[in-house]
Amino acid sequence: MFPVKQPWLCKALGCYDCCVRCLGAVPYASLAATLLCYAGTALFCVSGHMALAQTEVLVEMHFARNIQDYVILASFIKYFQYVIYGLASFFFLYGILLLAEGFYTTSAIKQKFGEFRSTQCSRCLSLTLVIVTYILAIIWLAVFAFTAIPVYFFFNMEDTCHTINILAETTTSINQHAWVCMDARQYSLLPWHAMPGKVCGMTLAAICKSTEFFWTYDLYIAAFAGAGVTLLSLFLYLVATTYNYAVLRFLGRKAMRC
Repeated sequence: MFPVKQPWLCKALGCYDCCVRCLGAVPYASLAATLLCYAGTALFCVSGHMALAQTEVLVEMHFARNIQDYVILASFIKYFQYVIYGLASFFFLYGILLLAEGFYTTSAIKQKFGEFRSTQCSRCLSLTLVIVTYILAIIWLAVFAFTAIPVYFFFNMEDTCHTINILAETTTSINQHAWVCMDARQYSLLPWHAMPGKVCGMTLAAICKSTEFFWTYDLYIAAFAGAGVTLLSLFLYLVATTYNYAVLRFLGRKAMRC
């Protein structure tokens, strides 16, 4: 629009053009999905690990007197904590892989780095990522539903304690609220032969007022939210990888015609 005579201004405009070119090659959908995936996985893994440890303490203190009654639950907690370590490592590496694929495909779309021709190997890799991401989304949907079970249990437990407190304020008879119980065996946390397996009356209300209960409840809510964020990131990944694969197929056919 106007003649530029200052050399420093020409250099600045060149840097600006380079920055715009680089920003145009950023896969913003994959980048957002990666950030969501890392945040959700970290929240799920840390909160889930700590919540499982607190759950074992609560069961041991209040719901089961014999260690043989909750040995299966303790083994499940131990093994699932190891699974959490593996999940954290896997999603960290998988997020980097999907982000790299997004950068590659976005650069191909924008054609910022000269002539581009998609190869059969790149299209095969992109299709593999679509299939793997789809399978992971289905698996994580089951994990998300499974994470809702302890949240539902603790929500019912808190609601039961609220009922006990109301009955305790409205009547002086112990029999009025002693029948209100929370049975862990109904949620398959303990076998049916576990003793006592349930907590009733003011004992249950006292547990609900303890720091361990609120801490465990909050941790399970955080783990549930983390699983939801991770599931959202997988859906976003699925959309991005499917679009990237479609673009590579289009560029591949275009190259064959040329």
